[in-house]
Amino acid sequence: MKKVHIVPHMHWDREWYFSTEESRILLVNNMEEIMDLLENNPDYPHYVLDGQTAILEDYFAVKPENEERVRKLIQQGKLIIGPWYTQTDEMVVGSESIVRNLLYGIKDSENFGSPMRIGYLPDSFGQSSQMPMILNGFDIKYSIFWRGTSERHGTEKTEFYWESDDGSKVLVQLLPLGYAIGKYLPENEEELQKRMDKYFKVLDKGATTDYILLPNGHDQMPIQKNIYTIIEKLQKIYPDREFFLSKYENIFKEIEENRENLPTLHGEFLDGKYMRVHRSIYSTRIDIKAANTRVENKITNILEPLASIAYRLGFEYHHGLIELIWKEIMKNHAHDSIGCCCSDKVHREIINRLYLAEERTDRLIDFYKRKITDSIVTNRKEDRLTAFNLLPNDREEVVTTTVITKLPFFKLEDQDDNNIEFEVLGKEEMDPGLIDRQIVHYGNYDPFYKYTIHFKDTIPAMGYKTYFIVNKENVMGKSLREVSFIETDYYLVTVNKNGTLKIHDKQNNIEYDKVLLLENGGDDGDEYDYSPLPNEELIYSSNVVAQTKLYQNSFEGQIEIKVSLVVPSDLEARKRGKRNSTVDVTWKVTVPNYKPVIKIKAEIDNLAKDHRLRALIPTGIASQFSVADNQFGIIKRNVVDPAMNVWEKEGWDERPDSIYPMLSFVGLSDEKHGVAVLTNSTREYEIVGNNYDTIAITLFRSVGVLGKEDLVRRPGRPSGIKLPTPDSQMLGKLELEFGITTHKGSILKAGIGRIAKEFTTGIETYNKIPYNAMKLNPSGIETPPTFSLLKETKGNAVLSTLKKAEKEDRLVLRVYNPSGQEIEESFTFLDTMVQVAEGNLNEKEITSLTFENRDFQINLKRNQVKTFLIK
Repeated sequence: MKKVHIVPHMHWDREWYFSTEESRILLVNNMEEIMDLLENNPDYPHYVLDGQTAILEDYFAVKPENEERVRKLIQQGKLIIGPWYTQTDEMVVGSESIVRNLLYGIKDSENFGSPMRIGYLPDSFGQSSQMPMILNGFDIKYSIFWRGTSERHGTEKTEFYWESDDGSKVLVQLLPLGYAIGKYLPENEEELQKRMDKYFKVLDKGATTDYILLPNGHDQMPIQKNIYTIIEKLQKIYPDREFFLSKYENIFKEIEENRENLPTLHGEFLDGKYMRVHRSIYSTRIDIKAANTRVENKITNILEPLASIAYRLGFEYHHGLIELIWKEIMKNHAHDSIGCCCSDKVHREIINRLYLAEERTDRLIDFYKRKITDSIVTNRKEDRLTAFNLLPNDREEVVTTTVITKLPFFKLEDQDDNNIEFEVLGKEEMDPGLIDRQIVHYGNYDPFYKYTIHFKDTIPAMGYKTYFIVNKENVMGKSLREVSFIETDYYLVTVNKNGTLKIHDKQNNIEYDKVLLLENGGDDGDEYDYSPLPNEELIYSSNVVAQTKLYQNSFEGQIEIKVSLVVPSDLEARKRGKRNSTVDVTWKVTVPNYKPVIKIKAEIDNLAKDHRLRALIPTGIASQFSVADNQFGIIKRNVVDPAMNVWEKEGWDERPDSIYPMLSFVGLSDEKHGVAVLTNSTREYEIVGNNYDTIAITLFRSVGVLGKEDLVRRPGRPSGIKLPTPDSQMLGKLELEFGITTHKGSILKAGIGRIAKEFTTGIETYNKIPYNAMKLNPSGIETPPTFSLLKETKGNAVLSTLKKAEKEDRLVLRVYNPSGQEIEESFTFLDTMVQVAEGNLNEKEITSLTFENRDFQINLKRNQVKTFLIK
């Protein structure tokens, strides 16, 4: 007899085409009904609250008096919560964001009872290959999801093991028909049988046991109060099956008994054969996605390591403030929210959360820099400039910063009186009231000068170095001179007439031409997917005449390129072949003399609708696969998905175009050399060109509707609903940041993960002057002029973050290996005695203390992450 586990649940999109406040009203209503039924019907065993604790935060903001009722039901095992804070996306959300989602979700769950120990993501648009490793890092051995699988991964079954490259493994219960097949089950027996006959055919075929999972719930669905009547009717219709209310954990107990026969699958799941994964959603509302990338990197690359240095020096580590920041952006990380397939009013909420999170992050960074710099013990009386390096290696860098002073000229000196050469990029007057209104309050209107300078020096690993603003005569004129080309130690760069770059790579003696060529095409899609016009001739910036300016000093070259691309104003104009609008792009390119990374800032002004704009980076490397990073690792992807040849014949839900996500880089290489694109904004790419030798980076997509039916690449029903979203036309201004680097050897051996980490981790500075509108009392803590907390000694691994443990007086050091082979790494600490233990992602010790000295060494498998607890 087949047994059917009916699992009551409520899938909770906090926002979508409706706002968070709309769903909160429904939540208050639904929760009361759920609790009443669980409390008053002892036969009703369980209810799953969608695996995310943000639901409870939203509810308790309205009904704090019901906290004890909820806690009692959770502790009785009737109301099932966690393990997530929100239902995270896995494709364009960063590594640490997913870790913190589980960290805070489990922490919140444990305040009430125990979380559900299942990686439950029933609606995320694709599954990252690194998810088994992340789940195992929280002692989670099971996973439930829906989207992205097909039999070409190695099985037609709905139960299997899923393994990451490091050997981490979870047991998967697939939802082959989604999480809502048991929604609103009808009492009419004919209707009920008609629906279930269709579903059982699929469920029976995929099952490896006699146990079937039937989720009884849907988006914002209230609890089905007549479920026992439904069960009686199901039992009557299907006497060869047993029906009962259950929970997800119970199905895994049954599967475990037959685990010897289960296949083991590897890799990511991004197939749109049976369910849509929306491979081109990674560039919808690129303004939101770029802001998310930027804020994630600020938190993990700057704020947390800086706070860790401050903590080691004796200052408070503000867990509460940092958790507020994380939770603000994690509310945006649910698949619909970060996918940006929402209504305009919801996108405005998302933007506001990102604004709040970034403002909180920036201000806390400033606070820690100020506290450390204010407390430096020195006999020198001059103003100070402190440079912070938040990576675990000494960095010889050109530091670009501002110095605010009343001095008409000055010199920089370090603590040992060494003169630090610098060059002036700009000078402007500042009203003293902008610095401290008390200055002008007492009648002093003398202006300050804000100098933009850069200087070159070595900043110590995971630490800082202090300089002094010395009143000495110096040449303070602007140092940049106009040139016709840029030449550095690594590159010779010229600008073509159309605004593209010609880059001669001195390391490899290779020239790359037409770099940053713009490609424009119509977009007849929606917020979920790009959809080209049939037989459209794409528009390129090949024939435009760009405005260019090139400058250089001894530290770097700067290029400004203005390109105005004439395009159709909308789809109708495009169909008629009429070009009556523009998209204007200003490239601001920085070519440092000291490193092989070209930094690019794009300032875009879009005046047209319904189109996609991409930047092309030709590499000359004919490729079969690309290499990009995902969470704590890298992934190789075919430049052409083999299913492109069969998708229509096999009836796929969507065409498997090779449009893919990255987190911080993507590259092409052969065994001799390669080219990689680094990003601190857009995270979508495709490999194009006749020989698949060109990296296409999506700058933005412009669409005007949430969902649309019968797309060229996605036939059939609309995704979402057909709701106008004029804000998603992306009219107006947009800024993006990315970079280009070249290297010797293959990308798997070139350490591009480390280069990308450095690209997104700038040197931070703080200029201490005697004035500040916000006063602070002396801290009573003394800090040295120069400091280094820890230092890597091999330089193979990539630092993910350094933070303080949530519950202990230990630092958390997390590193990973995004290379093609096993590596060794070692660290040395400032302290003469440290205690180091290996922990998991949940910051729990998993080994005894393994080191009790200044140094320790680790081994990392390919695509493996490790966490260390340091005291």
